[in-house]
Amino acid sequence: MKRKAAEEEQETQVDFKATLVVSKCKCPTGEDESPSKVSPLLPLSDDLMEHVLKFITDHKDRNTVSLVCKAWNALEASGRQRVFVGNCYAVSAQRVAQRFPRLKSLSLKGKPRFADFDLVPRNWGAFVLPWINVLSESHPFLEELRLKRMTLADDCLELIASAFPQLKALVLTSCDGFSTDGLASIAANCRHLRHLELTENILNHKSGAWLRAFPVSCTSLVSLDFEDLDHDDIDFEALEGLISQCNNLRTLKLNRAVSLLQLQLLLAKCPQLIELGTGSFSPGVSREEQAKLGDCFGKCSQLRTLSGFWVVAPGHLSVIHPLCSNLVSLNLSYSPICDGELSDLVSQCPKIQKLWLMDTVEDKGLEAVALSCKELRDLRVYPDHTRQGQGVSEEGFIHIAEGCPNLRAILYFCNQMTNAAVDVMARNCTDLESFRLCIMEPAKPDHTTNAPMDEGFGAIVRHCKALRRLSLSGWLTDKAFEYIGQHAKKLERLSVAFAGESDVGLQHVLRGCLSLKKLEIRDSPFGDMALLSGLHRYESMRSLWMSSCSVTITGCQWLAHHKPRLNVEVIQKRDKDNSTLVDSVYVYRSVAGHRGDRPSFVMAL
Repeated sequence: MKRKAAEEEQETQVDFKATLVVSKCKCPTGEDESPSKVSPLLPLSDDLMEHVLKFITDHKDRNTVSLVCKAWNALEASGRQRVFVGNCYAVSAQRVAQRFPRLKSLSLKGKPRFADFDLVPRNWGAFVLPWINVLSESHPFLEELRLKRMTLADDCLELIASAFPQLKALVLTSCDGFSTDGLASIAANCRHLRHLELTENILNHKSGAWLRAFPVSCTSLVSLDFEDLDHDDIDFEALEGLISQCNNLRTLKLNRAVSLLQLQLLLAKCPQLIELGTGSFSPGVSREEQAKLGDCFGKCSQLRTLSGFWVVAPGHLSVIHPLCSNLVSLNLSYSPICDGELSDLVSQCPKIQKLWLMDTVEDKGLEAVALSCKELRDLRVYPDHTRQGQGVSEEGFIHIAEGCPNLRAILYFCNQMTNAAVDVMARNCTDLESFRLCIMEPAKPDHTTNAPMDEGFGAIVRHCKALRRLSLSGWLTDKAFEYIGQHAKKLERLSVAFAGESDVGLQHVLRGCLSLKKLEIRDSPFGDMALLSGLHRYESMRSLWMSSCSVTITGCQWLAHHKPRLNVEVIQKRDKDNSTLVDSVYVYRSVAGHRGDRPSFVMAL
């Protein structure tokens, strides 16, 4: 149904380029009128344009429309209900509130992505409260709030709950500063809440009592996700009662505190689920109880997405076999299962398009994936840091490349790789849009030839013309960066870690990758010449982050002086031997000027 609706909507959308082209006209005689006699196209009326804009929902397309002329800019802004802000410091909350009077849905990102790797110090910023203070006054009708890498305290959640009585969706991803007391305020006061999704957040206080704050009359929930909350306890009675009331629930993702027996009770109350996070597949369940759980899974005929599987006991995965034939997404990235268990499972999952694993499956497990999952689009293989093992290598990489030609995105952590294996991936999976290879030993060469990994990454950018995201690792020389500058013309995001030879490499990228939006670099030899070679690019990019490189405070000051419209922020803690090197530099465009909430360790130039 959703796919059909999307196709119908796409057919209804207007091609703006086409509307600006004068079509052929016919003379009364039936002959084609010459181009010189064709009347110019009349401008679209505001009413017609406003109707057309209703069918354009993607924020990138809306941004493009707003750049056509001042009239379209004003019209687009006055009608836009969904706004995405990729950097909370790129624009002020006041400006967003003023420009978009009908705003109902706000997606807001804060800290740089390297905050996920603890490269951004705590208390760096990205506070939500200033935004909520503004929007609570100007947009009390706000319905959706999606926050990523932001900091918010419980009083901020309390304000959200009281200021937006129509709130229907709250999504918090990689956020910090709040506790379950704040979640209780949301649960108790947001009477129209449909989506509450909590992913990879850092909570100050861990307790399951917040689930009891939902009112007895709550029936509106469609999505409840607390999969990654590291609770030691969950008020299961409150959870069971809540789920019993919400007949429209379609997504339920549970954390590791929920046992298999408890999962069985929950599934009996919501067989209509489409997405499920299972909780712990903990040991100690009898065969009879496993059979009952298998029956419950068998009744969930609409399930398409499975995740969770904390602490999977050997043999327990067989209970999900009854629904495997319909699965399109399976997340086992928390489950250190072996290749045999994975092989038995994926052999029954022919429709899988998204699969996340741990490297405990080793190369034989990936071979089983390649044989069974021909529709695979998205593969991630994460490392298991808790054990000493072989993990995965170029052998499993080749199996995937040869068996899954429809692959669009791959994230692959491995101990070793070869240029030949990457070349196989590039030639077989030409539709790749995201390629992230993480060789865990820094600056490691091709382990069979001891050559740099230049040719492998060169093959990726030459053959995968739709590539938009790329992560580099291993031993790379300037040649690899030259390949990227020459061929990766659609590349929007580039991450570089423990790689590079000289400033020339980064110069190739900044000169050639004209679509680049985000550039993230850590532990690489690039210095001031590389930094300043992007003077002509940074105003058209979203951000640049460099940490543990060879950039000096002088180079950062020179950049700030010659590009006053950019915010150049420096973190400098290296005071040994009076070093002028900076720890990190963060460069981003902003129409709001310097931010006023910088901590003492951040210097704005």
